[in-house]
Amino acid sequence: MNDYMKEYEKWIQNGDIDADLKKELEDIKGDEAKIRDRFYCDLSFGTAGLRGILGAGTNRMNKYVVGRATKALGKVIQKQGEEFAKKGVAIAHDCRIMSPEFASMCARILASMGIKVYLFDSLRPTPELSYAVRYYQCAAGINITASHNPKIYNGYKVYWQEGSQIKSDIADQVLEEIAKMDLFEEDTYLSSSEAEEQGLLITINKEVDESFYEKTMSVSLREEVDKDICIIYTPLNGAGNIPVRTVLKRMGYTNIHIVKEQENPDGTFPTIDYPNPEDHAAFALGEQLALEVGGEVLIATDPDCDRLAVEVVHHGKIEALNGNQVGVLIINYLLTSMAEKNCLPDNPAMVKSIVTGEMGSAIAKSYNVKMFNVLTGFKNICALPNEWDKTGEYTYIFGYEESIGYNVGSYLRDKDGVSATLILTEMAGYYKKLGKTLIDVLNDLYEQYGYYRENTISIVLEGIEGQERIKRMMTEYRMKNPKAIGSSNLVWITDYESSEVINLASGEKSKTTIEKTDAIEYKFDDGCWYTLRPSGTEPKIKLYIYTKADTRETADSKLKEMEKAILDILNSIE
Repeated sequence: MNDYMKEYEKWIQNGDIDADLKKELEDIKGDEAKIRDRFYCDLSFGTAGLRGILGAGTNRMNKYVVGRATKALGKVIQKQGEEFAKKGVAIAHDCRIMSPEFASMCARILASMGIKVYLFDSLRPTPELSYAVRYYQCAAGINITASHNPKIYNGYKVYWQEGSQIKSDIADQVLEEIAKMDLFEEDTYLSSSEAEEQGLLITINKEVDESFYEKTMSVSLREEVDKDICIIYTPLNGAGNIPVRTVLKRMGYTNIHIVKEQENPDGTFPTIDYPNPEDHAAFALGEQLALEVGGEVLIATDPDCDRLAVEVVHHGKIEALNGNQVGVLIINYLLTSMAEKNCLPDNPAMVKSIVTGEMGSAIAKSYNVKMFNVLTGFKNICALPNEWDKTGEYTYIFGYEESIGYNVGSYLRDKDGVSATLILTEMAGYYKKLGKTLIDVLNDLYEQYGYYRENTISIVLEGIEGQERIKRMMTEYRMKNPKAIGSSNLVWITDYESSEVINLASGEKSKTTIEKTDAIEYKFDDGCWYTLRPSGTEPKIKLYIYTKADTRETADSKLKEMEKAILDILNSIE
């Protein structure tokens, strides 16, 4: 932990500090709580890179913190050898405040270190950055984005040569380099024009876009669909507008209606407080438009267009699908289509996170497709196809997690709202031709595989006190968890922090092969289960509850029962 007053003084007395940042610091003079929040620690560089509130301070996103991380990444790249460093780095950004400025600065820093940079000429969706790393066979990639966080945030994601986000092996090396650097280390960087003249800065534009669109369109599985299906689409003022509309139009979908107020990029997100399509409020304007034009499916992508949420008009009523349900529908559509067309590959495999429901696994099993569980985050989901590229052990088809992230195909290595939107639209058009909505299809699947119900509950606890309470919740819940909830009896406990798996019936203990993380999973004798974990990117503790039963009513009843029992314990921990 930093000596926060000492750090504050160091910043405010620095004569070269950015004027806007200096004013912020002067405005909080004498307010110890605000100074502490900005300076009590360094903004954490985790395996997802950086993410934090914009502003002055060591615990904020600003040009000094971002610049230091970039220099550290450059050093890690250089240490891999000259040939590796020659591969260069691709850089993209989203619509957020300071995103273009941070992206340009990162490009100039790396170019000044002799590392070639491929910089997009304007905002692009996160999946296209992953694709660009693979397209140019880069050493690494940087994306300036805070995904779906509120507008006061920005972030910095780092990708490695496979096009997937870095894991701890690389993140730890970057952290090591960061620790050696002074935040205000004096450096002279090349200007953008100097970097271009020296061949160290290449501007990316249509070339990668066109290749990305072609690859996206290649995930299509059927032509025999109703392409006049009425789609309501909102990019939530983010990066999805052009790529999503381009791909849908080229695939022949012309009945697409855009939510005008959320069409153009705007990092202030004027229509919503929280630009997360998981939040029902993100669909308010889309629902109005659907009523006006006869919309059948509503799709929202988040600001960096790597995730999407879906609502469906069913018997005149708009119904929301959660991330598990959308994942299940995509899995069923992919596998039924591939089986029908006889194009299922040898040794097919899918990957999901440990907090994602098991209905997708049941469907995959019925097609002899192997489902793998990994830690949350697409850096972990995509690590397996990266491995299979080398070993040939499995052929990767699909990866997903309950937090509305999906990856179809193997041409990029991150969640992708563009290809997922295409598959959703195609799937809805296919079933419409058969006289069904996506809700009808989901109900058919419940009848076939059992009623799976789920809920994700987030308890937001901000600031230092919030962080400390989250730690206490995780520690105390491990000791206070109920051994039975209603008719459900606890059988298995998997503690991912200690890697220990306990069978309560036999007392037998074993080890899980999944990497360590602060999460704990409880499984019951009737197929119900839940997992508790702190969020890796936001100030919250997350509870994922899953139930399964022969009827919807029983599954829903069990869900409510489990929610109450668990939340009663969590809320009692101060």
